[in-house]
Amino acid sequence: MNFVSVLSEQFHLKNWQVEKVIELIDEGNTIPFIARYRKEAHGSLDDQTLREIAERLDYLRGLEKRRQEVSDLIATAGSMTDEVAAALASAVTLSEIEDIYRPFRPKRKTRASVARQKGLEPLAQEIYRQDPNAAYPIDLAQAYIHPELGVETPEDALAGAKDIIAEWVSDDAGIRKRLRVVTLAQGVLVSKAAKSDEESVYEPYYDFRQPVRQLAGHRVLAMDRGEREGFLKVSVELDPSRGLNIVYSVSVKEGSACTDAVREAAEDAYSRLIFPAIEREIRNTLTENADEAAIKVFSVNLRQLLMQPPVKGRVAMGLDPGYRTGCKVAVVDETGRVLDTGVIYPTHSKAKVEEAKQVVSALIRKHGVQVIAIGNGTASKETELFTAEVIHELGTGVSYMVVSEAGASVYSASKLAAQEFPDFDVTLRSAVSIARRLQDPLAELVKIDPKAIGVGQYQHDMPPKRLNEALSGVVEDCVNTVGVDLNTASPALLEKVSGVSAAVSKNIVQYREENGAFQSRAELKKVPKLGPKAFEQCAGFLRVSESKNVLDNTAVHPESYAAARDLLEHCGYSLPDVRAGKLGGLREKVSELGEEAVAQSLGIGVPTLQDIVTELLRPGRDPRDELPPPLLRTDVLSMEDLKPGMELMGTVRNVIDFGAFVDVGVHQDGLVHISQICDRYIKHPSEVLKVGDIVKVWVLSVDMKKKRISLTMRQAENRV
Repeated sequence: MNFVSVLSEQFHLKNWQVEKVIELIDEGNTIPFIARYRKEAHGSLDDQTLREIAERLDYLRGLEKRRQEVSDLIATAGSMTDEVAAALASAVTLSEIEDIYRPFRPKRKTRASVARQKGLEPLAQEIYRQDPNAAYPIDLAQAYIHPELGVETPEDALAGAKDIIAEWVSDDAGIRKRLRVVTLAQGVLVSKAAKSDEESVYEPYYDFRQPVRQLAGHRVLAMDRGEREGFLKVSVELDPSRGLNIVYSVSVKEGSACTDAVREAAEDAYSRLIFPAIEREIRNTLTENADEAAIKVFSVNLRQLLMQPPVKGRVAMGLDPGYRTGCKVAVVDETGRVLDTGVIYPTHSKAKVEEAKQVVSALIRKHGVQVIAIGNGTASKETELFTAEVIHELGTGVSYMVVSEAGASVYSASKLAAQEFPDFDVTLRSAVSIARRLQDPLAELVKIDPKAIGVGQYQHDMPPKRLNEALSGVVEDCVNTVGVDLNTASPALLEKVSGVSAAVSKNIVQYREENGAFQSRAELKKVPKLGPKAFEQCAGFLRVSESKNVLDNTAVHPESYAAARDLLEHCGYSLPDVRAGKLGGLREKVSELGEEAVAQSLGIGVPTLQDIVTELLRPGRDPRDELPPPLLRTDVLSMEDLKPGMELMGTVRNVIDFGAFVDVGVHQDGLVHISQICDRYIKHPSEVLKVGDIVKVWVLSVDMKKKRISLTMRQAENRV
C-alpha cells in the first residue's frame, strides 16, 4: 500500500507534505515540535491535522501488517490463488481482509464441520454445482447413507450437505461486502423496551426506529448504554428480500433440480450466519463512529477548557462546599502558593453562619483576596449565596466565579496531591485546586485525568485506550501552545511538554531544587537523562524569564537564535530592545524588505520568520491573554428568579451533540438546544459555540420539578 497517496487523498494534501510528516514522525519527533518548528517541511499543518495523520498512519500500517499475516497464513495452507491474492491486495479495510480470510480460517466445531466428518462434502459439491441435468438432491443423497457415521437416511445426508453449502455461502466475501453496504444504506436500528413497565432515562427509546444512515452518535451511545443496563433490546433490521436477493444472486442458479435445495441452504446461511454477523458489524461500526465523534467533541471541549484565560496577578480564595463536614477554604497568592486554610459552616446554624462570615471576611482582609472560586458540587448554591452576601457586606470589590470541580476529588486523593500537600487532608487539597483552577486552569487541570474533567458525553463508555490517547494529545498540544515556566512548573505540567518524560520531569525539578533556578535554556542539557533529542523537542516550549538572554523567554527555538539576532541587526535593533519593548516597527520593516528575501538571507523559511517576529514583539506572551476574560459575578440568582424572556449573560460549560449547557449564575446549568443556537442550520453546536464562551441568552422555560432550564440564543425568540 502506498501510504503517502492514500493519506494525501484522505486529507486533501500534497504528496510531499505527507511524505515529510511521515519522515518526521518516524524520526521520533513529537507532534507539537513538528507543528511548531518544522512548518516549512510540511506546509504549516496544525497540530490536530498532524495527529489525525499520525493516527491514520498507525491504522494503515496495522492494516498492512494484517494483510501480510493473512497472506502468509493462506499461502502456508497451500490455498493461495491469483484471485485471492488480488482480493487481498485491493482490500481497504480490516473487515474486508477478515472476510477474505474467513473461508481459510481454522474453524471450531460447526454443523458444517460435523457434516464433513460424515463424508457429505462431495454431496454438497454436487448439489451446489446445480447442473441442469442433475438428479434431485434426495436421490443423490441415497449414496451417502452411512449409519455407522450417523447418516441414517437420505434426509440426514441432505441436511448435512445443506449445512456445508450454507457455510460456503456465508464465507463468500463478496456477499458480505455487498450486504454490509446495503444494510448501512437501507437498514433500520430498532430499539424496544426490555422492561416496559419500568421508568428510566431510556424511555425515549422504548419504541424507537431510525434508518442507520441517519442515526446521531449520542442516540447510538444512549441505546448502547440502555442495552447494557438491561432496559432496552436493540437490533438492526433489513427487509429480508433485499438481503436474500444479494445471496441468491451469487449462490442460486435456476433451472436445476438442485436449485431449491441450494436456495434453502442460502436462506439458512443468511438468517443463521450472515445477517447476525453483519448486524454485529453494523452495531460495532455505529458505536465506533459514535465513540470517535464523542471523543472529538470531548477533545474540542477539553482544548477550550484548558485554554481558558487565567485570572493572573490576583490573590484567590478557593471554597470547596459541603454540608456535614463544612466548607473547606484555601487562600493562595498570585503564584498559587498556599497562604492560609480553614473550615467554615455556612449551611449550619445562624451562629455558625455569622462565624463563617467573620472567618472569610478576616481572610479577605488579611491576604487581600481579590477573587473567590466556588466549587459547583454539593452545597454549591448555599455557598454561593453566602459568598455573595459576604461580598455585599464587605463592599471591597471582590468578585466570585463558580468553577467546575469535576476531577478535584480525583486529584485530591492522588499520589501527586499527597506529594504536593503532604500535611493537608483530602478536602483542603480540593479547595486549593479550586482556587488554582481560576488562576491558571491549564496548570491545575493537567494534574487530573482528562476523563474526570467532565466536558463531554458518555466519556465513561468510550474505549479507554483511544480516549486516553486523544485527550492526552489535547493536553500536550495545549501545554506546548502556551509554554511552560521552567522554574515554577510542577512535574505534572513539565511531563506534558514535548519530549519530556515523567522521569525527566522529576529530574528537572530535582535539578532545580539542588542548583537553584535555571538561568538559561542551555542549562537544561545538564539535567540527567535529558539528551540532545529531548532538548531539541522541549527547549522551545520552556520559558526562562530569569535568563540574561531574552530569547529564552520566548517560543523562539534555540536552533533559530542566530537567525533572530541576525534579523534584529538587519533591521537596526538589538536584544536589549526586545526586553524593553522597543521593536514597534519591526514587522513593518520586514514587510518593506520582503518576507521571502529576509527569510532567505537568514537561512530560514517564511513561517519561521513570521513566528520569530511575533515572539520578539511580545516576549513571554501567553496566547490565552488574547481571549475574553472569564465572567466574574458579585451577586447570585436562583431558579425561582428566572422568568421566560429574561435576558442573561452566561458561560458555556459543555458542548454536546444536541446543544450546549450554559452557566447563567444559578446552581443548575441551562440547556441551549441546537435548534436555539442560531437562525441558520448547523450540523453541530461546536460550529458556533465553544467551552468558555461568554454568551447572551434568554430564558425559554424553567421546570422546577425536573430542575431543567431551557435557553435560547436566538433573538427572534426573545419574548417577554
